[in-house]
Amino acid sequence: MRCLEGGFVVWLTGLPAAGKTTIASMAAAGLRGRGLRAEVLDGDWVRSAINTDVGFSREDRRRHLLRAAWVARLLARNGVAVFAAFVSPYRDVRREVRKVVAEEVPFFEVYVKVSLAEAVRRDPKGLYRRALAGEVKNFTGVDDPYEEPEAPDLVLVNEGVSVEANVERLLEFLASRGVL
Repeated sequence: MRCLEGGFVVWLTGLPAAGKTTIASMAAAGLRGRGLRAEVLDGDWVRSAINTDVGFSREDRRRHLLRAAWVARLLARNGVAVFAAFVSPYRDVRREVRKVVAEEVPFFEVYVKVSLAEAVRRDPKGLYRRALAGEVKNFTGVDDPYEEPEAPDLVLVNEGVSVEANVERLLEFLASRGVL
């Protein structure tokens, strides 16, 4: 594997169960298939491995995302393509994340868009069901807001479109921006 001359960060945001991690993993695998270094930072993994001390309050989510932004920046400045898959529900925090990363490496906000009904239908971890039953508090899309990006660099509608098509679209976007 070889490092890119300059790494970058793709920050995938969207509702839980939108497909962020799936797209990130497939895009990273595509780059690895080309012999490039690529990493996926997934919200669940970062919470269990690095941010074990944060919950789901607004401030805890902010702290979680800013720590992840610094990790992404460090990887990217060392020639790694970073695909960061985080719900990132608040616009102001996404702006802070962009500021941390873009100070040193290219940053692209990608909105993985699905309807709430589709996210609830997918519900791979059963979290929407539990949140709707009142068992999980501060759940994005149920009793905590998801603030859609106002001007993302790319929107991937991940409903009624194949994941493969969205991964291809993402990689074409990155090529058009000169980072691949």
